[in-house]
Amino acid sequence: MLLDTPSLYFRAFYGVPDSVTAPDGMPVNAVRGLIDMIATLVRVHSPTRMAATMDADWRPAFRVAAIPTYKAHRVAQGDRSARVAQGDEEEVPDTLVPQIPVIEQVLDAVGIARLEAPGFEADDVIGTLTHREDGPVDIVTGDRDLFQLVDDARPVRVLYTARGIRNLQIVDEAFVTGKYGIPGRAYADFATLRGDPSDGLPGVAGVGEKTAASLITRFGSLEALLAALDAGVTEGFPAGSRTRLSAARDYLSVAPAVVEVSSDVPLPAADLALPGKPRDPEALVRLADRYGLDSPLNRLLDALPG
Repeated sequence: MLLDTPSLYFRAFYGVPDSVTAPDGMPVNAVRGLIDMIATLVRVHSPTRMAATMDADWRPAFRVAAIPTYKAHRVAQGDRSARVAQGDEEEVPDTLVPQIPVIEQVLDAVGIARLEAPGFEADDVIGTLTHREDGPVDIVTGDRDLFQLVDDARPVRVLYTARGIRNLQIVDEAFVTGKYGIPGRAYADFATLRGDPSDGLPGVAGVGEKTAASLITRFGSLEALLAALDAGVTEGFPAGSRTRLSAARDYLSVAPAVVEVSSDVPLPAADLALPGKPRDPEALVRLADRYGLDSPLNRLLDALPG
């Protein structure tokens, strides 16, 4: 089980009231919410191995170099609270900023592997771990970008959190096909054509979901679509789409490097076995006392396989 940790702690932050505080008054809603999410995931899905992936760089240089608008609208302005990565500051709510180090300390004390890589996002760490794993993988995220990793043959699934951690949507190839009308492994190509305003990804002007789905279904992949476009093929292109694609040819030559998650990120060696008991019980007691985390930590420890 691979956790898209930033996606989960942002969801916890907005889902749990900020009136949930430590004894000193510091909000710990994201910390408590994330701990309870992990406890529920372990109890319901019984993973044997788990990694909590992190953003070492929320806006990697290689993606910005390809498409300068990538996540540009999320760059903090003025004295807005932020965390720093790659020279830019990401807008993060004031009361979430100090909770992130606490989350990291809790994960380390429990013994849940926490992985990140300089210059890469959590998505890329997930993509690399998924690529390395031979057996089944469940990816827990609220980010549709990771739909590109689903693979029924292994199987690799996304446990999508849009409806909440207790009402996860199981995303496999059939889900992708049913929702978007594309081959189950083609989400990245589809997203490249359609674009994604939430990531500053423009897509091809005038090509929406239906046209993008039609093109990917017709040609099978973005690579095959571009080959047909460059070869002057006219058959199979919906009305007006060939002109739009030709106008966006420069974008289409660089966008895949932005949309596709990496599969070869250099990662440190890590033991992904889900612990049966906390790695550092004394540190966990200190964290529980300082931040008032006894109840959620007890729920997590009760859920562990030991």
